[in-house]
Amino acid sequence: MLKIGLIGAGYMGGMHTACYQALMEEDVKVTAVADLRPEYAKAAAEKFSAQIYQEGMDLIEQADVDVIDICLPTYLHTKYAVAAMKKGRAVFIEKPVCLSPDEMELLLAAQRETGVPVMVGQCIRLWSEYAWLKEAVENKTYGALRSGVFKRISPLPGWAWENWLHRPECSGTVAMDMHVHDVDYVRYLLGDPLEVTARAARDSEGVIQQIFATYGYEDAAVTVEACWDYPDAFPFTMEYRVKFDEATVVFDSSATPSLAVYPKTGGRIIPELDKEFESENDIGGNISSLGGYYNELRYFTQGVKNHTPLTVATLEEAVRSVRLVLQEIELAGGMRRP
Repeated sequence: MLKIGLIGAGYMGGMHTACYQALMEEDVKVTAVADLRPEYAKAAAEKFSAQIYQEGMDLIEQADVDVIDICLPTYLHTKYAVAAMKKGRAVFIEKPVCLSPDEMELLLAAQRETGVPVMVGQCIRLWSEYAWLKEAVENKTYGALRSGVFKRISPLPGWAWENWLHRPECSGTVAMDMHVHDVDYVRYLLGDPLEVTARAARDSEGVIQQIFATYGYEDAAVTVEACWDYPDAFPFTMEYRVKFDEATVVFDSSATPSLAVYPKTGGRIIPELDKEFESENDIGGNISSLGGYYNELRYFTQGVKNHTPLTVATLEEAVRSVRLVLQEIELAGGMRRP
């Protein structure tokens, strides 16, 4: 039995809790939960008869677990992840992994020192429609990739503890919290861009609420957009449109079917996706299915159990993606406020 210690039982911790419930049949179980809010800790712990800790550091020091899963606000990631690594535990850290170059160095140094398995929750790398695109690019199924448009747009997220998402010093704004998904994925798909430009739209206090980036590659151009302050009734959507030599591929999370291929020769193809897990999400927020989160946690827990290297969404890769977002923020004129 792989024993999980979950630190943070709020919105994302609830997502992870639901996934771990599905993974119990694979000998994975949450045995300890920590959250400053007793009602949140109890709600997660009672699903597994897990031990409750009020403080995450107490769980790290005292709980009999193999894995520490950190679902805390971003500004707290580094402190708890470093402590967990130094305790010798395998570590899963929600995205974005951290906010600053100093935190990057602390995390990388701790992993070098301890050698423990670490994975970061860049779940898009394991989301079915995005995993399909990665395979199509690598196999040159439709020839070379020539251009891509990636976007992630949302109403204002209002579920964060103490509104931390809307405190730039805690979340890094939409650029770091939401945009990082597509930044990381494009890097996964094509590597680091040769050229980067960025522009941002801001609120009345000068805080980034929408960001646009353009990446130049030797033979391709990509744009990436994220926004999270649309009206409450506006639907969350993640999309991509990728043009190959022989076809154009379109994904729209709000459409049915969500993924379609338009060959140059005409017609439309609907790819069959191999989804490992389907379940409706009752946690709230903007994602209707737990599939992508399940895929990443299954990959992580199987790797830890079987002592196989975790090569997808590594700490080093997550750090490189944060560096690119920081570059974009600087190019767009800085984060601004507090």
